Amino acid sequence: MLRHSYQPAVQILRDTMKAEYGKLKDRSGEIRLFPESIDDLWHLRHLINAGDLVFATTFRSGDAASDKIRPEKVEKRPVRLGIRVERVEFSEHGVRLRLTGIIEHGVDTGEYHTINVETGFEISVIKQWRPLDLERIERAVKASVYGVIHILTIEEGEAELFRLRQYGPESIITITAGSGKGGETDTRTGFFEQVLLPIITVSGPLIIAGPGFIKDDFIKFAKNRSCPAIDRAIVIDTRRIGRGAVQEVIGKGVLDTLINDLQLSREVKIMDEVLLRISQDGAVAYGHREVREAIGFGAVEQVLVADTLLRNNEIMHLIQKAETMRAIIVVLSSGFEPGERLIALGGIAALLRYRLARQ
Repeated sequence: MLRHSYQPAVQILRDTMKAEYGKLKDRSGEIRLFPESIDDLWHLRHLINAGDLVFATTFRSGDAASDKIRPEKVEKRPVRLGIRVERVEFSEHGVRLRLTGIIEHGVDTGEYHTINVETGFEISVIKQWRPLDLERIERAVKASVYGVIHILTIEEGEAELFRLRQYGPESIITITAGSGKGGETDTRTGFFEQVLLPIITVSGPLIIAGPGFIKDDFIKFAKNRSCPAIDRAIVIDTRRIGRGAVQEVIGKGVLDTLINDLQLSREVKIMDEVLLRISQDGAVAYGHREVREAIGFGAVEQVLVADTLLRNNEIMHLIQKAETMRAIIVVLSSGFEPGERLIALGGIAALLRYRLARQ
């Protein structure tokens, strides 16, 4: 279930996806997956497609023993089922993944059933795995650092704390001057007190970002309150606060000093490179038509695709063709600003080995 916003981040360090591979023949077969965080559920949302066969121990109503006048409450019992998936739904706030389809293995075959996948829940997925799928699983298994890095953005009278997720920054709490009971935050001291509360429980890396000198004033205040998180905080100057400040922090490469394999940092940098080449009329292609032509010429070096297009058969055909040319495929999250920018360009772009003439 959804954890409290102030839960110590150190606990999340253990929340890493686990995967057990069966015998895969030509990348087809079974993989058992054990999601341990909301990030893992997000990955599963993009790994499981309609037509896949998923096995899990789930709950299903048994035959209702009842008299003819007043039916008794139907009990649900645990059963092992295999369903052919028809619909996949992810709820970030409900922290669950809903897989709906027809039962093919187990009781009540031929009927519809929904498997609710939550953290700590084991499932087995049998399908034809794409290279992108296997890469995503490996990334999820290795990505234990997500959820432990926090970024506090602050300026005079307003602050927001974010926790980094693989699908983008998650806002934990927003505090504005004058929002406290009895006007406590009307004073700078009262405002700082409110900002400090969620910071106290942060036990992973902390970045404090924002314009001006209020960051330094807050750090002095927090050190006088003996807040351990402040002693290891990294301070970054940004032009703005909120999600814009988070993007600035990532774009400056600050997070690379904390973790070498941070997908969000990779997304910001590669999207910045795409936009730079577009502005310079350089070796880049964007949009379905241009990328298709670039792949046809064998000119693609890296292909960027928005995760929202991974269900598009035509796009997936292009990606598979690019992979045969040893192009690197980078999937951008639509829940973060670089992915949103890519979607504005048509959802797909490519960095090229050489510039192609545009018609």
